[in-house]
Amino acid sequence: MEYRQVGDSVLTVSAMGLGCNNFGRRLDEGGTAAVVHAALDEGITFFDTAALYGDGLSESHLGSALGPRRDEAVIATKFGAAGGPGRATGSRSNIVRECEDSLRRLGTDRIDLYYQHYPDEHTPLEETLSALDRLVHQGKVRFIANSNVNGRQIADADRLAERNGTAPFIASQFEWNLLKRDAETEIVPACRRSGLGMVPFFPLASGLLTGKYAAGEPFPAGSRLAESDYFAKDATEENLATVERLRAIADRYGLSLLRLAVGWLLAQDGVPSVIAGATSPRQVRDGAAASAQALPDEVVDAVTEATGTGTTDSGTTASGTAQP
Repeated sequence: MEYRQVGDSVLTVSAMGLGCNNFGRRLDEGGTAAVVHAALDEGITFFDTAALYGDGLSESHLGSALGPRRDEAVIATKFGAAGGPGRATGSRSNIVRECEDSLRRLGTDRIDLYYQHYPDEHTPLEETLSALDRLVHQGKVRFIANSNVNGRQIADADRLAERNGTAPFIASQFEWNLLKRDAETEIVPACRRSGLGMVPFFPLASGLLTGKYAAGEPFPAGSRLAESDYFAKDATEENLATVERLRAIADRYGLSLLRLAVGWLLAQDGVPSVIAGATSPRQVRDGAAASAQALPDEVVDAVTEATGTGTTDSGTTASGTAQP
């Protein structure tokens, strides 16, 4: 397993991260433990959860599964998604309360990376950053990050933290995959200008980039697309046609679609880790294997061309939003 630094910080994470949104929802405590232990055994140290997932059960199950192996893990969790419209989730009082609740559920004394899950239009960003800075100084949080924001919000937070001398966001999490590359227009350049690590979620486009779905065929029973209209809407003719182009590239180079999807993201400048969920140890092992070796440049370029060249400011041909 490769390990990378997050943005301009010293926080080091595994190139493959484990998304924990299935914990407490599709996996009980025993199933969670099996997946978490498989991840640690494969060298996956970066665990991405949130207070929202499973109404807190994801954090509780993750904390129980890690147990005495807590120090092997880098735990990222998130605040600010509960309560509905009109709630000041970025307020000082809410951040303190949510942090204490997450620490308790996780059974730990610190959160390694604490994300603001969604922007809060009701609270001045200065108050949010000040509250997070205090948590950092108290040692309850090591580093902070944002999620589901736009380029302007990334730049504003960076300028405000620098002006006030508070802890800056070191990473941003957003949806980015070979079927959804619009983040490259605004979010990716903003992250690079501010030195933020970019942490893609839904790297497999809800399973479309695993090759298990095909045009004209029913969704496999028990699959995410079969169970959820929210995810099934992504199975458009255009996306399925793109998957077939990618399948041809994978076959040409003797690779799996999974390897293309994960490897392409890891080839992008500024991506420290790719977050993918798993419901079984086998899926964990498959994900770890997909991140084990860098894709050759010619494969990265072929994939970039096949999926539409994004707009970035990286200056390289290989560089090429929603819950969670």
